[in-house]
Parts: sequence; C-alpha cells; structure tokens
Amino acid sequence: MQERSSVGELAEQLRRELDRYSPGGKLPSSRVLVERFRVSPVTVSRALAQLAAEGLVVTRPGAGAFRAATRPSAAAPAGDTSWQELTLSADGTAEPVPRSVDAAGVLVSLAAPPPGVIEFNGGYLHPSLQPERAMAAALSRAGRRPGAWGRPPMEGLPELREWFARSIGGPGGAVTAAEVLITSGGQSALTTALRALAPPGAPVLVESPTYPGMLAIARAAGLRPVPVPVDADGVRPALLADAFRATGARVFVCQPLFQNPTGAVLAPERRGEVLRIARAAGAFVVEDDFVRRLVHADAPPLPRPLAAEDPDGVVVHVCSLTKATSPSFRVCALAARGPVLERLRAIQVVDTFFVPRPLQEAALELVGSPAWPRHLRAVSAELKARRDAMTAALALHLPELALPHIPSGGYHLWPRLPEGTDESALTAAALRAGVAVTPGRPYFSAEPPASHLRLSFAAVAGTGEITEGVRRLRTACDEVFRDGRTA
Repeated sequence: MQERSSVGELAEQLRRELDRYSPGGKLPSSRVLVERFRVSPVTVSRALAQLAAEGLVVTRPGAGAFRAATRPSAAAPAGDTSWQELTLSADGTAEPVPRSVDAAGVLVSLAAPPPGVIEFNGGYLHPSLQPERAMAAALSRAGRRPGAWGRPPMEGLPELREWFARSIGGPGGAVTAAEVLITSGGQSALTTALRALAPPGAPVLVESPTYPGMLAIARAAGLRPVPVPVDADGVRPALLADAFRATGARVFVCQPLFQNPTGAVLAPERRGEVLRIARAAGAFVVEDDFVRRLVHADAPPLPRPLAAEDPDGVVVHVCSLTKATSPSFRVCALAARGPVLERLRAIQVVDTFFVPRPLQEAALELVGSPAWPRHLRAVSAELKARRDAMTAALALHLPELALPHIPSGGYHLWPRLPEGTDESALTAAALRAGVAVTPGRPYFSAEPPASHLRLSFAAVAGTGEITEGVRRLRTACDEVFRDGRTA
C-alpha cells in the first residue's frame, strides 16, 4: 500500500473509533497503533497529525495523543459567490474578456494516481531514489548554523550563489556569483523570467513540443506562445529565425539538454547559431537547464550550458536542485548579465521576498557533503537501468509504438502512437488497467503533428514495476485499438 493512501485510511479508522474515548481520554500509543494496523511509525505520526489539524485530537510530546474536548459546531451559512464570475472574467474594458489560468498540463505530472496504479506520469524521483538521509542530515546541520534562521540576502546566500555560478559557467568564471539569483524552484524562476522579459500580449517563442508548465506560465502572464519545431538535434535554427522575423518576438524559451518531452540535445553546430539568431533579433534566450544532474551512466560528456558561451547577456539561465533531490527541495538559480539582472531581481523581491534561509543553508550543506556526488552517481546508474528496462519492455510488448530517440539523460521516454490513436481514450484505458500515463497533446502550443505519450521511469519503485506497467499499457492499447478509437 502506498503511504499516502495508508495515512488516509488510518486517519479514517481512528476517526471512527474516537467515540470510544471521553474528551481528554488517551489514545493507544504509537507503538500499539503500529502493531495493530501493520503500518510504519511515520504513517501513525502523520495520521495523528491529520486528526490534530482537524481539531479531533491533541498531541502532547512525550505523553501521547488525547481526544480533544468536544465543541458544538455551527453550520456555516451558505454564501453567494456567483458575483465572482463576472469580476474574474472582466479586464476593465466595456466588454468582458475571459481570463483564466489553466493548470491542467502541470497537474498531469503532479497529481497522485489512485492506490495500486503504476505512476508513469510522475515528474520527480521516486522516494527510493531521493537522497532522504543526506537531505535530513543537511537540514539538521543547517538549522544549527549561526544565523540560520535570520533573513538572508535578497539575492541569496553568497556561498550558494558562488556554487551555482561555478556549476553553470565552469571554473573559468564565465558566470559570476554576482550574476546569480536564488529562487524557489524552476517554475518560480521561469515565471520571473517571462514576466521580466515580455509584456502582456507579446509573443514568446517556444519549442514544439515543450513543457506544459512553461506554456501555462506564458498564458497566465498574457503571453502568446508561438511554436518552433524540434527534431532529434533540438530546435531547428532556420525555423527559429523565421519565427523571430514573423512575430517580432523578443524571447525564446528552450531546453537545450535532454529536452522535455523529446529528450533531444541541441546539436553542437546549432548552439552558436541559436545564440546568433537571437542576438540578431534583439531577443533573449531563456535556457531551462532542468535535468543536467539526471544524466544517465552511459551518456557522453555533456555540453556546457549556453550561458557559459554567452558574453553578451543573451541567455537567461535557469537551473534547479529539485529534480535531482525531492519535489520539496525547491532551490534554484536564475543567472543573467546586464541590465536585465536588476529587473529579474526586482520581480523576485516583489513576488517572494527571498527563499527561506534554512533551505538555502541546507542546500549548501548538501552539495558540499560527500553524500552529494555519491547520490548523483547512484541516480545516474539507476536511471540508465530503468530507461533500458522501459525501452526493452516497450519493444517486447508494444512494438507498434515508435521510439525514434532514446535519451541519455532525464527521466522519461516520448513514444509516438500509431496513426490516428485517440490519446484521451488511451490515457483513460491505461488508468483503468492500472497505469497512469501522460498524453502528448498538452506539450504542443498548436496542433500536434501526431499523437504521443510521455512515459516516466523515475517515479516508480523499480524495474519490476516498469515491466508490469508496460504490460498494463498493452492491455489498454488492446482495448483502444480493438474498439478502433481514433482521434
């Protein structure tokens, strides 16, 4: 049973049994609950915390958990929120203009599937791959640092900015600490960058396909995403130049390394060309270097970030520790040079003030510990094994799914479905068969050229679960193909 479901089930069981105890009465000890319900101490602790948050129990450190004193509850009066519909849709002009923020593409990879469903739609490392002990030790040490709970510098801790500057620009000083801002995760950094670089209503060039979360950011900021096709070698420079000329855009957002979702790496001969084209257009390149630390064990030497080869301030670089650690370890760097840096800093301060200092201190402790390179090596080997397991399982059980590119980094594959396959029908059938997959449609800002799935191999428990998940996907494909459901 997955922990998130067992916590809810235990909390519900304890909730039903509370009437056995008088107000102030003591509940069984954690050890008794662990033995009785055959769950972990962590599950017991979280279930009790849930009941405490609901006001049903009171926990006293060292003494246990007690039923809370009962209080008469009055039903809240029903309100009328219908007025909000007009307010949220109006833009201040005479005619209401619909405005909305569509988070569907982001929620696909964030939503937890039902218990027993294999998670091929996840966007983060499975807990077994996360450096939980190292993060816990780093956080503990960080909390004891002098001044750890004080206000940090607005731009971030100098030592952490220096570490990120070296990791982006290399030891030669191509990027300096003064050109780095610490932000709360890559999503926050991308939001800051797009707000700084483009006014509402402006076009922004994006790779096609691309990360749905970035499309959601752009649209929420009132920007118009304009697709530029990607092939096995990354974005196509000739089409990028055409898009700049046709739209007058001043921003291009890209993932040159292990692009999401295709896994493509921008070819060496295209790297300088992309920078030259953007510079000629007077435009910025937002480089989302999101999985550099999730390279596979068999990968060739990685190219440097575009930011390390850009003396003119064309590139605004984003890189995060989150993908290589935990979804809750939201520490990211936003690097830029020139006048744009002050605008980025101003927006960051207005939006979030700063990243909590204990988290920044913990990041410093983590990346400076011997556990950090060990963790990266272990993840590198495990991701290769999982990628190979999924590739082999797809070839055996689903040979009709085309897989033209097998990446040497990242955490997912991007198979193309047979011509005319209905992605929505297949996604629903897969969930019924017990495997959650991500449809390809949200990755396109315009009409997609074909149907795809994105299959993650990082969020599952291991290679055995990957093989079983592909078997379940075979069942779903048989159902959809048999019924002849086409787009």
